[in-house]
Amino acid sequence: MVAVVLFGAWLGLLIVGSVLTPVGPMDTRMTLRPSLTGGTKINVSPLGALELATHTGPVRLDVDVDQLDPVRSTALVEHPERLSGLQSEISRDVRTGTTELAVRSVVAVVSGATALGLAVYRRPRRALAAGGLAFTLLGASAAGAYATWNPQSVLEPKFSGLLSSAPQVVGNARSIVSDFDVYQKELARLVTNVTKLYDATSSLPTFQPDPATLRVLHVSDIHLNPAAWHIIGSLVEQYGIDVIIDSGDTMDHGTSAENTFLDPIEDLGVPYVWVRGNHDSDRTQEYLERTRNVHVLDEGRAVSVGGIRIAGTGDPQFTPDRSREVQGDPAERMAGIRLASALRDQERAGTPVDIAVAHDPLAAEQTDGVVPLALAGHVHHRETRILPYGTRLKIEGSTGGGGLRALQNQKPEKVRASVLYLDRTTKRLQAWDEITLGGLGLTTAEVSRHLPEEAGKPGAESGTDPGTDASTGPGGGPGTGRGTGAPSGPPGTASPSGTGPGLPVPEP
Repeated sequence: MVAVVLFGAWLGLLIVGSVLTPVGPMDTRMTLRPSLTGGTKINVSPLGALELATHTGPVRLDVDVDQLDPVRSTALVEHPERLSGLQSEISRDVRTGTTELAVRSVVAVVSGATALGLAVYRRPRRALAAGGLAFTLLGASAAGAYATWNPQSVLEPKFSGLLSSAPQVVGNARSIVSDFDVYQKELARLVTNVTKLYDATSSLPTFQPDPATLRVLHVSDIHLNPAAWHIIGSLVEQYGIDVIIDSGDTMDHGTSAENTFLDPIEDLGVPYVWVRGNHDSDRTQEYLERTRNVHVLDEGRAVSVGGIRIAGTGDPQFTPDRSREVQGDPAERMAGIRLASALRDQERAGTPVDIAVAHDPLAAEQTDGVVPLALAGHVHHRETRILPYGTRLKIEGSTGGGGLRALQNQKPEKVRASVLYLDRTTKRLQAWDEITLGGLGLTTAEVSRHLPEEAGKPGAESGTDPGTDASTGPGGGPGTGRGTGAPSGPPGTASPSGTGPGLPVPEP
């Protein structure tokens, strides 16, 4: 009976479970689809799509933007004063469309289950029972969606396609809209911007950086992939990056012959802060120290660049050198302890550090409690954690897609980088965008917005990036098995980032 009801309900939704409805100047098609995770997906052809975690349940709302109505869009362009009333108009259109979709879906689900029940059982009572069960399941799904409704999901959209190229504007941390009507307001902004995109023949606009926000690009583990410099240069231009932080393994073998690979760094046009990875040699470091816009950090050295103070240390091991015995985790832990000691010295000197950088996450973990934000790489997957004493540890994946090592894997390793948004006054993290590109031979692109509040209170973990096996170490080898590590600072030495009043609503 359950199988008949589910199949019949699916057939009903497939046949008649969608409505055509205008939303502002656009003609859209709203559809309910079976789903394991729920949520809302808005397809804006040909620009791409964005996904919102609006609810959890067995049904997903798909909204397809079919076309821009020439009459309504022309009226908006010719009478811009109508934009002031666009929010209420869109809210009314969405409410009308979703109400019609709900009624149609109930009819479709019950009719489909009843009709299939009658065809299978050949008895009216059994068919009516199937229809009743379908109505009950649909009601339970609606109740689940209502209970898990999250209007704030529009603040953290996941973009794909051309839309992933549009940099997101983040303002200062003085206010945040937290009322229920945030969903309606952001939907109005989304539609307004999509209208502008269509009006500009689908060319993406370049947003100007908010003066109250510092933009830091975190890259790591480039591993001699020349394509990485083109990606980094594009991100610097699109996002208005103030500082680039590279957490190491820019090279693969650290030979002098590889040094010319580093020359494009000078053309990026912004300060480049670098720490040595376990694939970077002393010759690599010496070459970068002579590069004009590069700041090499080692043994706790700190620099003030781009409006923030950064300290870091190089990896104590150089693994391509087979003549040396690999010292493993103890060496990484000691490097982190020395870095934490240097951070305390900086604080006592009245020049506290905003960001600590190390290549290995184990070394970065030792700075817990003495710096708000720590960055690392090495493990080729993306992860964000709040350490026990409040430091936020952000581990970046491979911006070079594993370099030539990607050819050794069955699937291409994805290219990863993150844009960190910091308040210019407090230097605390406001939000971050995770950029994920398809690896060798792939052309996919995603941008995911994250707010500090999503990581929760100290001790919470966000988990690893599902796109990469967390047990895979650099180059597809075995993982390092890192633990949390012993905290190196007393409780209360530094407060967790992101506990301030939060962000204003960014425009999609």
